[in-house]
Amino acid sequence: MISRRDFLQTSMAASALLGASGFGQWGRLAAQQALTQDQLLQFETFGNVSLIHVTDIHAQLKPIYFREPSINIGVGDNKGAVPHVTGAEFRRMYGIEDGSPSHYALSSGDFEALARGYGRVGGLDRVATVINQIRADRPDALLLDGGDTWHGSYTCYHTQGQDMVDVMNALKPDAMTFHWEFTLGSERVNEIVEGLPFAALGQNIFDAEWDEPAELFPPYKFFERGGVKVAVIGQAFPYMPIANPGWMFPEYAFGIRDENMQEMVDQVRSEGAELVVVLSHNGFDVDKKMAGIVSGIDVILSGHTHDALPEPVLVGETVIVASGSNGKFVSRVDLDVRDGRMMGFRHKLIPIFSDVITPDPEVARLIDTVRAPYESALTEVIGKTDSLLYRRGNFNGTWDDLICDALLSEREADIALSPGVRWGPSILPGQDITREDIWNVTSMSYGAAYRTEMTGEFLHVVLEDVADNLFNPDPYYQQGGDMVRTGGLGYHIDITKAQGSRITEMTLLSTGEKIDPGKTYQVAGWASVNEGTEGPQIWDVVESHIAKQGTVTVSPNTSVNVVGA
Repeated sequence: MISRRDFLQTSMAASALLGASGFGQWGRLAAQQALTQDQLLQFETFGNVSLIHVTDIHAQLKPIYFREPSINIGVGDNKGAVPHVTGAEFRRMYGIEDGSPSHYALSSGDFEALARGYGRVGGLDRVATVINQIRADRPDALLLDGGDTWHGSYTCYHTQGQDMVDVMNALKPDAMTFHWEFTLGSERVNEIVEGLPFAALGQNIFDAEWDEPAELFPPYKFFERGGVKVAVIGQAFPYMPIANPGWMFPEYAFGIRDENMQEMVDQVRSEGAELVVVLSHNGFDVDKKMAGIVSGIDVILSGHTHDALPEPVLVGETVIVASGSNGKFVSRVDLDVRDGRMMGFRHKLIPIFSDVITPDPEVARLIDTVRAPYESALTEVIGKTDSLLYRRGNFNGTWDDLICDALLSEREADIALSPGVRWGPSILPGQDITREDIWNVTSMSYGAAYRTEMTGEFLHVVLEDVADNLFNPDPYYQQGGDMVRTGGLGYHIDITKAQGSRITEMTLLSTGEKIDPGKTYQVAGWASVNEGTEGPQIWDVVESHIAKQGTVTVSPNTSVNVVGA
């Protein structure tokens, strides 16, 4: 008799085969002209339960360009494993033809040329069309939002998230979990959550004073779908008070809390759950580790690290799905649940090609309405770029290089530090840079651009601490994000070394001199988690710099030498 593990492995193969008529079909189309909405959304309905997953939208209401990373280094057991495979190797792994739509959607190579051919991606009015078509096929499909939704744009900042709340409510999610939302401040988060028409879940969101589950964020919710009792458990970003300013939400504590997760899984199983879904903002590697520790989870819908994978990853009997970011993808997962167990699945990562998918008119009107009061400010042209501006990469992106240049110039600093955040769309060479574009890569509620003095020794400590967040071989010690970006400072990093020994050869680029541990340097940065940080807002600093430049050109960045990748 076939075991459940063998059945799931066979189902994984079936998912890949479905990819041949799903992801693989649009992936191998020879020309953009052949790509249609029907082909993108084609799906052979399977089983009796459907999940729809979106995550890490970062307040992107309109279509954008978004370049996937060309470098995504894995360490420890995850070295060389997805999602830490990029470029041509990634395309070979999944049988993606060069120049195909899936090459453009899932990989960074030839991005500029492919972007000009295939156009923008995303737009929540297009996402709404995809969701509505899935629901037309499976009316009781569960729509689950993995968080990082109410953050990341001009309008989101100025409405304190209300623009995203209004548009997401129109999509009618069944549940969500959280990360950057909390940087609106707990008072505003509480206000929004109390009015949500769907579940706000977080088994790891605790009352900081009493170390008890926070009442406003239940750990799970039950749904009846396809004759199946489904439990959805929320997992918010575990490292909130470390990666973001804890003073903004002092009454809440987080953490991975995998022991509590096991208790929640056991509890929902004891209450009759036949399917257990974790809606997670852990990050993919953390989700993989949790899947190996916590038993009884059928599906993890993974968020936070912005990974877009055309096929799920199987850890034991747990299926892990990664659905990208910025509204660029929607995942559909159909599940066969029989005799109280998940016995098989079928999956499709649906790319939101904006020129192919017809916008939902109701959601399009709503988006235009929430943006209308800000339209003149959003569309004001500040400058132009001769370079491809993008963010993703373990050590630098050209947007980050431009931000560091702005900090060095506008704040008259020796060295610039910019956070290794993953959110932010791309801009093609020759495009205008609007105020909206600048806010899309800088918008946050603690954006003061500080100027301070740091010793060489302290700079080394900063770099070592951030490097350990990224390259600690234990995923539970990785707090997400990429390496802090540096301007005016070069260094060598050996990612195989232990914390405190990774960073060497720190050099002040303006003089070529080695950084002196005892010397003091003028350092400009932004996104400090310290309360009371003073300075102009980063978007004003960047806007001023770009306006003075007129047309910006970002030179190749060779300031970081990486060993051991």
